[in-house]
Amino acid sequence: MSTVAAEQALALDPAARGPALLALPENQWFDRKSNRISPRELADWLVGFANAEGGIIVLGLWSGKVEGVDAIQKRLSGWRQAALDFTVPTVPCRPRLVECVNHGGDADHLLIIEVEPSEKIHCNRKDEAYLRVGDENRRLTFAQRQELMYDKGQATFESTVVEGAQLDDLDEELLREYAQAVNHPDPERLLAARGLLSRNNQLTLAAVLLFARHPQVWFPEASVRVLRYRGAERGSGARQQLLDDVRVEGPLPAQLMDARAAIFNRLPTRRALTATGRFERVGFVPADAWLEGLVNAVVHRSYSINGDHIRVEIFDDRIEIESPGRFPGIADTRDPLQITRFARNPRIARVCADLRFGQELGEGIRRMFDEMRLAGLADPAYRQTSGSVRLMLSSAAVDQELEARFPPGARDLLRLIREAGRASTGELAQVSGRSRPIVIRQLRALQEAGIVDWVGHSKNDPRAYWALRIE
Repeated sequence: MSTVAAEQALALDPAARGPALLALPENQWFDRKSNRISPRELADWLVGFANAEGGIIVLGLWSGKVEGVDAIQKRLSGWRQAALDFTVPTVPCRPRLVECVNHGGDADHLLIIEVEPSEKIHCNRKDEAYLRVGDENRRLTFAQRQELMYDKGQATFESTVVEGAQLDDLDEELLREYAQAVNHPDPERLLAARGLLSRNNQLTLAAVLLFARHPQVWFPEASVRVLRYRGAERGSGARQQLLDDVRVEGPLPAQLMDARAAIFNRLPTRRALTATGRFERVGFVPADAWLEGLVNAVVHRSYSINGDHIRVEIFDDRIEIESPGRFPGIADTRDPLQITRFARNPRIARVCADLRFGQELGEGIRRMFDEMRLAGLADPAYRQTSGSVRLMLSSAAVDQELEARFPPGARDLLRLIREAGRASTGELAQVSGRSRPIVIRQLRALQEAGIVDWVGHSKNDPRAYWALRIE
């Protein structure tokens, strides 16, 4: 859910407005604050939203009650000026009052602050930077702030003007459907409200990618390629195992729908007990997991990298999704569940969220892990290169009772070996950041469990490596 639900709640009559806003879950784009918050405290939340994807903050709601703000008139001016007085540089936001009925039944007001996603790094007067992640406001370390600064430089690309692109190039039906989805009366004004037009009303890259009939006229590689292989290897030359190769183009919402169908139709299946209580043919990898991976790739890829597209490779035992560009934000692929990041393309992310593609930011990776674990399959594995991120979803079953007997960290090594295909002890120690004796102890446990094998000619063989055991 994005800010659409909040905007719809704000459109209700004053008596229903407060209860509707209280019923909404706080998320990446929406938060509630008490009328007791100070302007200085409010500034930290403004910073967090601006450094992420923007959003809406409502003042005057707290603990299930509509407090209103009329009783705290002396703070109203301070809240309105919080960005100007306590953020550096000043956070771009628009405060406004809306009518409501408070919990005492009296006419009152709520203060609505709409925060725009910023192309700059913002901090408070103490030089502390925050980032909105899910429903949290996380204070950034120096290293995280530096990484965010780098990614903000890339994030400006989606807001650049596309020379030669006109409103007539947009798909009117798709734009009209989007306006209906967010209950907005004017599609062109909606483009401006979502930051998809420049100050001179020119189309930005985000607008073209999302709504142009043929975005590939300007960005030929803004596409998804779905490849189906026979077996578990790509092969090469005369031994190439490629069975099918489909390129999906068009505006991003259409790409997501068409790519979803292309992947679904090419997935290997297995018989499994479903929610209907019957054994049926289901995909060998949960649909919610690979769909989340696809959405993340399309929404968060680096569109500034020319000459490359998103690739979805389907093998008999796994799906691999590779997206141009590194993880936006702070990412340690050894522990994906702890990744702190913001959307490289916040405007694209906002529209795709409005259209109900994927889960809230910060939940997608966790959801993939949950779906894979519920299916009894290996955890998703990420590999980050200098220019791309590769996600692997394996159909390999996991013995939970067996894994419970492993020493801490052994599961991570297993994921690294599965991802790389083979790896030496030294490589595993370097990538995992652990000492060699600890890594050896964990590998021995996996070897004794019959999961991995050591392959080498002698104890000191410099070419020796670890690999998954093949039965």
